Amino acid sequence: MAAAALQLRTGLAYRAVVTIAELLDVLWRDYTASAPQAEHIRYLLAARGEILSNDHVALCSYGAAGIDAQALARPFEALGWRRRAQCEFLGPHLRAWTWQHDDDALPRVLIGEIAIDELSPAAQAVIGRMIGELPPGFGDRDDLPWAGRPWRVTVAEYQALLAESEHAAWLAAFGFRVHHFTIDVGALSTFPDLEALDAFLIEHGFQLDDRGGAIKGSAAEWIEQSVMRADRVAVELGDAVVRIPSGGYQLVRRYRLPSGELFPGVAPASAGAVFASVFASVFASAGTGG
Repeated sequence: MAAAALQLRTGLAYRAVVTIAELLDVLWRDYTASAPQAEHIRYLLAARGEILSNDHVALCSYGAAGIDAQALARPFEALGWRRRAQCEFLGPHLRAWTWQHDDDALPRVLIGEIAIDELSPAAQAVIGRMIGELPPGFGDRDDLPWAGRPWRVTVAEYQALLAESEHAAWLAAFGFRVHHFTIDVGALSTFPDLEALDAFLIEHGFQLDDRGGAIKGSAAEWIEQSVMRADRVAVELGDAVVRIPSGGYQLVRRYRLPSGELFPGVAPASAGAVFASVFASVFASAGTGG
């Protein structure tokens, strides 16, 4: 039986998340609802005896008061994550920052926001109309990072945003949720390097997004990254059910700097390719019907 299409969320209420484990668990469960391959990969690696560590968790919002990156960061900051650095090279019309916890075993959090003022007047109007549907105080809710899509968007509006910003279109269709989790390849015990992990996953039927190369970055840049080709899932927009790529699943290996510290960022030469792979899509309609 085909999975039900992801739908508009209105009036959802969640139990308050009070621990780090609960926060990461609810984010993972919401993420895998639209990116089921991530759960399949986790089970496949667990069967080899691997215990997975997350390198980072990525989210995105529009750069508008009340729902911007800082608003998404609030539940993380309440549990000890602190903003560390801005990443200025992740893609057009996108600003992003990293948050890190004092506990190095916890994943970094990467939060981006769409620079609305850099888009065309038509795109700004679409985003403004969607944001205008939000009730007062929406950005203050504790479950904002997994609140889902709270606005209505049509196929034509999605396509118009996609023509200018893949990030803006993805956010319009999927709303507030994790875009991708990332496996820390250096923490794995049965794979010598990222290339071996890539080969294993390909052997088991998964596909890498090889735009910009199967492995982005290099040991010389202190980081290597691969991106799984995203699941195409049914999403119920305002006037049709469509199949579009959901969140990606990333694989990252970091190398130690001469200081002994693991490289904390992303490589400027490869960051654009990684985000193009994560967000890029070719729009495909699945029609309507159940």
